[in-house]
Amino acid sequence: MDAVGMKATFNRSHFFLALCVVALTGCTGTNEQASEKTSPMPGIAMVDKVCSMCHGLTGESISPMFPKLAGQQKEYLKLQLADFKGHARSDVTGTQYMWGFTHLTETQISELADYFSSQSPMKADDDKPDARGELIFRKGLPESGIAQCSSCHGADGQGNGQFPRLAGQHAYYMIRQIKVFQQTDQRPRGALMKQVTHSLSDADAEAVAHYIATLGAKK
Repeated sequence: MDAVGMKATFNRSHFFLALCVVALTGCTGTNEQASEKTSPMPGIAMVDKVCSMCHGLTGESISPMFPKLAGQQKEYLKLQLADFKGHARSDVTGTQYMWGFTHLTETQISELADYFSSQSPMKADDDKPDARGELIFRKGLPESGIAQCSSCHGADGQGNGQFPRLAGQHAYYMIRQIKVFQQTDQRPRGALMKQVTHSLSDADAEAVAHYIATLGAKK
């Protein structure tokens, strides 16, 4: 498929996903009586009918366009869903697919976070670990003011509370997010990451992302 065809496919998928999200989460309006009769769909049903379209039924997404959620930190998931709901997180790619979740209830957010955090942790790539990436992850680059990733994300990249699990995440997705942290303010909870990654070169960003993708249980 050529680039034009791929773009058209993504646009159709985005449109269809948006329709599903609106249908499942409900639209706000002025008719209070109608609102009272609307029962928010349980989180587990949303996983099956909406989330799985991009992230996979267990959160083990196949496409590097969409982050893996399997075994992700519950607190981190809740915070990110709350940010999408409140428009606090505005990175372009994220909002392109997540804008319809502005109507999520607190119960749905909690149920979704419970579900994905309880799944088997995301599977690691089988590639050979990147030596430069391992150095950055475990020791940082003190001469450049870059702290080691493991200090917040855990010795094995398992995450901790509001610091997400990185082990096994798509390298492409992580590289893209590093760019967001470096170049924009579209992820307000990422102030610390912006500080840590500000002087990370493109080559080093790729190296550490590819190393982290090899952490954890193999596919």
